[in-house]
Amino acid sequence: MARPAEGSRFRLGPGALVAAAFIGPGTVTTCSLAGARLGTGLLWALTFSILATLVLQEMSLRLGVVSGRGLAEAIREDVAAPGARRLAGTLVLIAVTFGCAAYETGNLLGAGLGLQALGLGSPRLLAPLMGLVAGGLLWFGSYRLLERILVGTVVLMSLAFLGTLALTGVDLAAVVRGAFVPRLDGSSLYLAVALIGTTVVPYNLFLHAAAVGERFHGTADLGAARLDAVITILLGGVVSGAIVLTAAAAFHRPEGGGADLASAADMARQLEPLLGHRATVFFSAGLLAAGVSSALTAPMAAAYATQGILGWKPGLQGRGQRLIALAVVATGILFGALGVQPVPAITLAQAANGLLLPLVAVFLLWAANDRRRLGEQANRWGANLAGALTVLIAAGLGLWALLRLAGLA
Repeated sequence: MARPAEGSRFRLGPGALVAAAFIGPGTVTTCSLAGARLGTGLLWALTFSILATLVLQEMSLRLGVVSGRGLAEAIREDVAAPGARRLAGTLVLIAVTFGCAAYETGNLLGAGLGLQALGLGSPRLLAPLMGLVAGGLLWFGSYRLLERILVGTVVLMSLAFLGTLALTGVDLAAVVRGAFVPRLDGSSLYLAVALIGTTVVPYNLFLHAAAVGERFHGTADLGAARLDAVITILLGGVVSGAIVLTAAAAFHRPEGGGADLASAADMARQLEPLLGHRATVFFSAGLLAAGVSSALTAPMAAAYATQGILGWKPGLQGRGQRLIALAVVATGILFGALGVQPVPAITLAQAANGLLLPLVAVFLLWAANDRRRLGEQANRWGANLAGALTVLIAAGLGLWALLRLAGLA
């Protein structure tokens, strides 16, 4: 993608990839479940997630803009000992490919859920079809075309949920308490980890650092890259919060519990105050679009990470990169065709990525402190403190969730 001319008008760019990656079926489903079951009780997890996303994605884009290298390239080039380099590269590839494959399964099932609600068949059959569509776009499409698709999807999803929220209204006191007073027990832990995993997307740390190099170059462009990221991430956070609140208004009961959301048609009811009987059609179309758009970003991230670790020529047009992207799509197609229940599978994918986040974030913190590569733009104490707190909180919640799963907590 060509660099904008000096003085050109600001346009949203690579940051839209970040927002589109977490405004997908995983976010719609997880935020809907959080609002339906716990009302505003888990908004604090979303607040933490948005702040963590801003902190980590700023490090990622700074690495890409200033050094011209992505996170994967930094790991390959800067780990001196061959054994340590192989170990680090292997850990990163496992984390990213596993995470991307999990997301891809959820993305394709989410797109299938949208089509199912439109009366077009079963997700078990439709998810593979959506996978073929995503694979075709990745093989033949261009970065500019994909970027426009993703920006358009984010805008449409924003308008629908924000419009509904404006009509239903909110209890501001309850929102403030939910957003800033953490409350957590065993029953809500899984959803809290899933909210973090669906917002602070681990593969975005690779995707963003690589993608900014196609729009921004050098320290002079750092301010524009940050503005792009802040606008799109905050937009994504507002949309996620709106989904929680519209679901809380539609489904949550103060005496406890909420509706069982098992399909797109169930979740679509939260949009009825704005859209009436058209809610199911609109919601299903939005879920379909979000599924397809997010199904493009996960394979792209896997290709970028593999390219960096193995030292392939930069770009997504190489045969190796496209084969990696298609392998991620194929994994999603396989699991989508197995007939797993879509809503639990989508939420599980987000929780799994929440568990992987601390590992990837540690590598990013290390790379962002490399003064040989970043010079004066390397992390200062404030960024390191924020990054370390993000890692510790995410790791603590993830460890607690694993211990509960094993029956040890």
